[in-house]
Amino acid sequence: MNGLLTDLYELTMSAGYFQAGISHQVATFELSIRRLPSRRNFVIVAGLPQVVEYLLGFRFASEEIDYLRSLPQFARVSASFFERLLDLRFTGDLFAVPEGTPLFAGEPVLNVRAPIIEAQIPETYLLATISFQTLIATKAARVAQAAGGRAVVEFGTRRAHTPEAGVLAGRAAYIGGCIGTSNTLTGFRSGVPVYGTAAHSWVLAFPSELEAQRRLQELLGPNTIYIIDTYDTVEGARIAASLGRPLWGVRLDSGDLIELSRAVRCILDEAGLRDAKIMASGDLNEYKIQEIVAAGAPIDAFGVGTELATSADAPALGVVYKLVQAGDRYTAKFSPDKVTLPGAKQIYRSPDHDLVALANESLPVPGAEPLLRPVIFHGRLLEPLPDAKAARERAAESLGRLPEAHRGLDSAAPFPVEYSPMLSALIESARRHA
Repeated sequence: MNGLLTDLYELTMSAGYFQAGISHQVATFELSIRRLPSRRNFVIVAGLPQVVEYLLGFRFASEEIDYLRSLPQFARVSASFFERLLDLRFTGDLFAVPEGTPLFAGEPVLNVRAPIIEAQIPETYLLATISFQTLIATKAARVAQAAGGRAVVEFGTRRAHTPEAGVLAGRAAYIGGCIGTSNTLTGFRSGVPVYGTAAHSWVLAFPSELEAQRRLQELLGPNTIYIIDTYDTVEGARIAASLGRPLWGVRLDSGDLIELSRAVRCILDEAGLRDAKIMASGDLNEYKIQEIVAAGAPIDAFGVGTELATSADAPALGVVYKLVQAGDRYTAKFSPDKVTLPGAKQIYRSPDHDLVALANESLPVPGAEPLLRPVIFHGRLLEPLPDAKAARERAAESLGRLPEAHRGLDSAAPFPVEYSPMLSALIESARRHA
């Protein structure tokens, strides 16, 4: 992990801490959700493995140190600071909610406790990786809910903001509720099931559609999914039906998916292919899928690409990474619309509300689940993280327990998030002394 993969001000502040003689002061930073995106009642947390990988792996190479020395912002910085950077390793602690956990506005995702330089520099990377993957997992949960039990496959790498974003999006979408992804590197790295059909270029590459589909069947056998809308969807369905078994089904990628799926279903059934499935794709999102399902269209699965891999309707998440404790001193900011809460915190989840409390409170909450858990202690990973499948199961189970009003596609009344009396008192004390 490249230590320069951060904003310049993280490094200039770190230099300042060093010059001021406080670089070894233990500080606690908290990454929390300031506000939910539009039309979202919750978010599904994703991205923790990348957080751990970064914290345990970030380094500065000698040529990177030379680059920093050349910048005018570091002209007054002592040579000993750059020597410190060269040896810098994360020696602190990380507490975080498990991947797949639904969270709400005002709640912490993780906190980092370490010497202040070690805790400051990761801000940029941690915000970026948690924000992006959480957005995609949340979008996937909404799409899967709209599908009403029908399978959804993530198809979006080609439209993702970078190829690597596509890899992470495939994993996050799986956590959120997709059955898999088209991205083979995601499958290799994370054990996520991979799926694929064929592109229109396959059909166009052969002299006739019949020849193209015959060759595809020879190649894929029972995994064959014909794309049938290259020329004429209904005629494409007849050609697919004429080839009989083996096949999985057909894919529709354009046109009136509701009416076309009904026509295609009839053609397949009349050919004795009642078990053949219909997949739909083509600029889909949760609202279009909801409309298709409500119309009773005979579509068995959906492929969702651009809107899912970019979280197109909500491309940014209001997460912040703020200093909440410096040494023994609790810290908070009270800027208009940007208030932060002092102290490291814990979330206690009950069926009908969450309670946010100070992490060091002795606060028995009968039947409540504490959500933030130790992940790294003194620079060492405590135990292997749950894999993507476990995170997916956690997301499904947790969303299933969420009151139905808060699982809808449109905004509902916020899920109740309360503060403990001790946290409330600390907030007021910090405000008075600000």
